[in-house]
Amino acid sequence: MPEKRFTMLENNPDVMNYLARALGTSSTLSFYDVYSLTDAELLALIPRPVLALLVTIPLTPTWKAAREAEDKDKSEYTGKGDEEPVIWFTQTIRDACGSIGLIHCLLNNPEAAKHIAPGSTLDQIRQDALPKTMWERAKVLEESDAFETAHQEAAKLGDTPTPLQGNKKHSGQHFVAFVKASDGHLWELEGDRKGPLDRGLLDEDEDVLSPKALEMGLGRLMRIESEACGDLRFSAIALANSVEQD
Repeated sequence: MPEKRFTMLENNPDVMNYLARALGTSSTLSFYDVYSLTDAELLALIPRPVLALLVTIPLTPTWKAAREAEDKDKSEYTGKGDEEPVIWFTQTIRDACGSIGLIHCLLNNPEAAKHIAPGSTLDQIRQDALPKTMWERAKVLEESDAFETAHQEAAKLGDTPTPLQGNKKHSGQHFVAFVKASDGHLWELEGDRKGPLDRGLLDEDEDVLSPKALEMGLGRLMRIESEACGDLRFSAIALANSVEQD
């Protein structure tokens, strides 16, 4: 059977807000551009608390080596059901990392999950996938026509032309979700890893843009690159409550 393939998504709020709502998330939640991780004035533009970060990062040799070193002794992920702090999807659909990252953001923060409409595509994905193993969960996404349609429609909204389907060249950018889950821990979630990654406990008043969360999450990845004088290009959008416009 041919490998299923989607059109790559752009990591910007217009695209991801459209996709989130098409899948069944209320407009009371929105994604916002993160223009800086250190500038207080720019960070003040983002409503708090931030429930999740969706980040694209270039897969450099340095980061690739760090990922392989961390994963090499890990066995296949066996988590399933309500006893797991997060629901994680391995990626089997080519170029679907953006929409899988979005799902990781929306399903795994308890406040974000409250904004998902009962009976929606996202709600159905969660119900179908929760009791299943990682490969069975991947099939839930592969077999969801509604998920594919929403992704493909969202892909049309990017600011840059979408790549041709026949183009085999990978963009080199990987989507990673950082989420504060119900257990209060920061989780790094990416479908290309061996499973979800627990980056540590956050205090009750700390969100994913707090200094501690950045140090354990995105800041850690940037530090790996910085120490190797590598590629620090990344883009990040933050999931938070929507703000009414005047």
